[in-house]
Amino acid sequence: MRSANENILIVDDQKEILNSLKRLLKDRFEVAVAESGEEGLALVRRQPFAVVVSDQRMPRMDGVTFLEQVKKIQPDAVRILLTAYADIEATISAINQAQVFQYISKPFEPDEFRQILINAVEHYRLVQENKRLQKELAEANKRLASENIILKQQVERQLDLGEFIGSSPRILRILKLVKKVMDTPTTVLLLGETGTGKELLAKIIHYNSNRKERLFVAQNCAAIPDTLLQSELFGHVKGAFTGAIRDKKGLFELADKGTIFLDEIGDTSPALQLGLLRVLQEGEIRPLGSHTTQKVDVRVIAATNKDLDAEVKKGNFREDLFYRLSVFPIVLPPLRERKDDIPDLVQHFIKKYAARIGKRIPGITDGALNRLLSYHFPGNIRELENEIERMVTLADDGQTLDVSLLSPRIAQRSEETDFTSHLTRLPLKQAIYQLEDEMIRQALKEFKGNILRSAQKLGVSRVGLHKMLKRHNLNPSQFK
Repeated sequence: MRSANENILIVDDQKEILNSLKRLLKDRFEVAVAESGEEGLALVRRQPFAVVVSDQRMPRMDGVTFLEQVKKIQPDAVRILLTAYADIEATISAINQAQVFQYISKPFEPDEFRQILINAVEHYRLVQENKRLQKELAEANKRLASENIILKQQVERQLDLGEFIGSSPRILRILKLVKKVMDTPTTVLLLGETGTGKELLAKIIHYNSNRKERLFVAQNCAAIPDTLLQSELFGHVKGAFTGAIRDKKGLFELADKGTIFLDEIGDTSPALQLGLLRVLQEGEIRPLGSHTTQKVDVRVIAATNKDLDAEVKKGNFREDLFYRLSVFPIVLPPLRERKDDIPDLVQHFIKKYAARIGKRIPGITDGALNRLLSYHFPGNIRELENEIERMVTLADDGQTLDVSLLSPRIAQRSEETDFTSHLTRLPLKQAIYQLEDEMIRQALKEFKGNILRSAQKLGVSRVGLHKMLKRHNLNPSQFK
């Protein structure tokens, strides 16, 4: 049985013409015939047709009137009018009113008529296929838009201020600064060692700001060569350099009304620094190879692990750009200076990777956590996260993370040696603070949180120990 796409209706008041046309087409199409416009309309109301052919001169209802009605009932059906040379006015009327696909003048050659019908059916199929593709595209776009909304909502939920894990005094001060600056257009400079969470904090600032509906884009300025970096940030015009075969928009243009995060800003070249200065001072960019500038409204958040003040003195960084970038500096401390946050970070990463891998991980043993607390983490939070991901991957379902799952560099190090070598790298004041912290922890661990016995061990009064505990944000109950 042929598909509905091959159904053809022929309407003519002369039965012999209908029979001859039906014989001509029956090997290729499913042909229905009608001897009047009224009979033809009854068929059109009952079933779909790819092509409807009608003679112009018929009693009671002429071909143009009939095809106009067909257009209302089956607007996609391809309409063809059979007309004599004398019916020029009717032909023009058919084109204007019934919007016929083609008219065929009588008399006509059978092969010519057959080819016209083949073309008409193919036209109908293409129209239907185009509509199907448009519908699928519209549904896909709708689904993608819905998924983007859900994804954006998930990102926004995940990137609230609470996502920056930690309750140590330094972290609380940072979050207080973030609240003050996030809804302003002020340029923010994030300072700190690699792995301290600068990009995460930049995302948190954006997704909690009044720019959250626009794009957040990030670029590591040390990751690609200077010319490509300038093109990536500012765009280029066709022919600006070898390989520039078409105009390209840069990240600043794409992020208009949004936020751009420039990581490793201290590694930029003088030429790029000049372009960045133009953006910050004038709010405009100049694509590579272009002689014109264009305005952009982009919130800039920059980050570096270098001492930009020292780089300025060495002549490696523009002084005027340094002052433009450091309007609102935020210093992120290394993990070794916020060890009180390690337990919260560990629990956060356990939950994250247990869900991702699909395991039930109840937690971590005191021994493993204490070893993590004693480690100096040169890679900062990123190193801690990688360590927990590794431990969760190695653990059996339902297993509590223990010392046996730690990396050799952490598990096999002597805590005392590690801690002592770490202290020698710190300024005296910080070293004294961390030595005091470590000695208090060791005493509390030895006496399972007993305040009196720990104070005796340390050679301080009970009241004095309570003050120390408050200063170091330690809770004796966690050592029981």
